[in-house]
Amino acid sequence: MRIMLFISVCLIWGTTWLAMAIAGESIPSLAATALRFMVMSPILMVLARKSRVPLLFPRDKWHYMPVIAIFYFAIPFWFMIEGEKYISSGLASIIFSYMPITIMLLSYLMARQRFTLRQVVPLLVTLASLAGIIAIESGISGSHYLVGIALLSGAVLLHGCVYLLKQYRFEQINVLTFSAIPSGMASILLLLASLAMEQAVVADITLPSLLAVLYLGSVAGVGGIVAYFKLNALVTPFKASLCFLVFPVIAVALEAMVTGRMLSPLSLLFTLPLACGIYLLIKPEPMSCDASEVEVQRRAG
Repeated sequence: MRIMLFISVCLIWGTTWLAMAIAGESIPSLAATALRFMVMSPILMVLARKSRVPLLFPRDKWHYMPVIAIFYFAIPFWFMIEGEKYISSGLASIIFSYMPITIMLLSYLMARQRFTLRQVVPLLVTLASLAGIIAIESGISGSHYLVGIALLSGAVLLHGCVYLLKQYRFEQINVLTFSAIPSGMASILLLLASLAMEQAVVADITLPSLLAVLYLGSVAGVGGIVAYFKLNALVTPFKASLCFLVFPVIAVALEAMVTGRMLSPLSLLFTLPLACGIYLLIKPEPMSCDASEVEVQRRAG
């Protein structure tokens, strides 16, 4: 069960990036993101009702729902599809694999959590590796590449902030409650923005783009959320976070198979220290003898 969930999460997240690129080929990015959440939100609402999970946040946290709608769903997911107009889906997935590191850095800035030497060294390695990949790919593809990198980095930053907010303010809120109505609110906001800013022509929408949106809303949206949080309930956060090392590999390989586009050989070489650095950063530190004894006593009691 655990292995199947892990594989499911990696496959879903790994295929999401190519699906977003295909969706954006004939559907404007705001409209594509709006349609994605129009598919996703009703399914999550049905799952919440069947699971007897409340649809609304606790009354004292209602005012956070539009915040989640805008800064977790609307803006970051629009950034992702818009960003893939400038960079490859493989590079987009690599940038998003920086989520554990982003959360760690934000924890330092917002909660003043201290870094240990064991964290500082791999952090510098990962930052240098990503900088190398960006420099190589930007040099090959031109300055417009930086626009896509900035958009994806913005999406990672916003998601990281919301993840920390959820950890400290919404820890008891079920993931279905957290996602169902806010994603629906995001779809309405995005649709209004699309009508005001984009000129979508229905006749220009291709079947692959439409199917990609349906995939993003149902399989990637609903399936990814359910599978990842079920995985978190069965394994340690460290083992679940290993998905961030695997799904970029799937995304890069899938893009090469389907489109023939691939990162340069030197960029692929840089992904090795990048993956090692991320692994060392998310790997939990070994407990001291005293801490181990306390843990054994806690479990025994």
